Amino acid sequence: MYKIDFDKPCRIHFIGIGGISMSGFAEYLHTQGYIVSGSDAHQSKITDHLSDLGIKFYLGQRASNITSDIEVVVYTAAIAEDNEELMEVKRRGIPLLNRAEMIGQIMLNFNNAIAVSGTHGKTTTTSMVSSIFMEGQLDPTISVGGILDAIGGNIRMGKSEHFITEACEYTNTFLEFYPRRSIILNIDADHLDFFKDLQDIRNSFHAFAKRLPENGQLFINGEIPNYEEITSDLVCEVLTYGIIDPAYRKSDSSYDICADRIEFDKQGNGSYDLYYRGQFIDRISLNCNGLHNVSNSLPAIGVSIESGISIDVIKRAFSSFHNSKRRFEYKGEIGGITILDDYAHHPTEVTATLTAAQTYPHKKLWCVFQPHTYTRTRNHLKEFANALSLADKIVLADIYAAREKNPGDISSKDLASELEKLGKEVYYFPCFDEIESFLLQNCMNGDLLITMGAGDIVSVGENLLGL
Repeated sequence: MYKIDFDKPCRIHFIGIGGISMSGFAEYLHTQGYIVSGSDAHQSKITDHLSDLGIKFYLGQRASNITSDIEVVVYTAAIAEDNEELMEVKRRGIPLLNRAEMIGQIMLNFNNAIAVSGTHGKTTTTSMVSSIFMEGQLDPTISVGGILDAIGGNIRMGKSEHFITEACEYTNTFLEFYPRRSIILNIDADHLDFFKDLQDIRNSFHAFAKRLPENGQLFINGEIPNYEEITSDLVCEVLTYGIIDPAYRKSDSSYDICADRIEFDKQGNGSYDLYYRGQFIDRISLNCNGLHNVSNSLPAIGVSIESGISIDVIKRAFSSFHNSKRRFEYKGEIGGITILDDYAHHPTEVTATLTAAQTYPHKKLWCVFQPHTYTRTRNHLKEFANALSLADKIVLADIYAAREKNPGDISSKDLASELEKLGKEVYYFPCFDEIESFLLQNCMNGDLLITMGAGDIVSVGENLLGL
């Protein structure tokens, strides 16, 4: 693999520079003295911003964009093998790095690189850690998978030893990373278009954990079944975390970082007693909804304390922290109907979000769900039905294909049938206009409406609100 010499800034080109993450790292390298260029199929506010910084932007991806002075090229997994630029780079023999390899090499420049992994909750937990470090005036460099208001986007370039990033397991991306501290939030069956099965996924997380150095630390959810399989042969320190309140967990387990005596306010925001390494620390109050966020906050506290941040700073950060965009996000109210939006697209995430919604003031709970990918929908059909059954009324949109082609053997109608078997009131509409018209006619004053999914279902709520 090509190694970037960060002491000698070079000429670097990004194929797909308009993506949120790619653009952020292009800007980061630009600030470090690199001569940066890049291409994308579409012009956008992001590419305009890069151009304003002095980064050369090519609209369209053509072989002619690859000039003789380019020393290394970065590309994303979304770039097809027959992409003109990629083919020209290979023809010329110019060194190539994929996005994950580049991020991994950047991480080596930071003494305290923190990687947040897990099937669910990465963006929220990364945002929590980022907010705490920002509150502590530690000037971190941040890469998060959602829009974080505290940094005005998803990338922040700092000038300290601290680097905070999400670490995604899909296509084993996180196996290119070099963290000093890592978090494993959970390990669930997902991305089965890439992984063979749950054991294959667990093996991948084990390999990720083994990348930690001897002076590193792993913060792992002690509620993960047989988590010792992940940690037994690690050279780093391992700290477990979990919920010990018997009202929420039927377990006599103890963890290095614990939440006990959990309470929720009328908006579903949690508070709890924090125990750290066997000692009571303080009462923690969150400004975000649900038991899952109580859990997410524990490793965020752990990496912060171990990085030298005081509990007072952590509490101040939590008092002002709100979910990032598309995570139980309040969108507005119309006719007495409250509209929220959430990115949940796996049965575990759907369950967590709808469980959190139960504590939110409402008469009827509506969930407008857009399944994400045919593979995931087929593999978890019954689990999706059970999760969605927590809502009073369910409206289904067509499956969002994302990277897949329609195989013709699975559809939202199949999910509707499973919900009907459970005795649920469920409706399916093939287009958003029909969904919006139906909701306007049937939602009532006092109802709570959640649009849910990783696709473009958010636009339904926004259209209802006239946003």
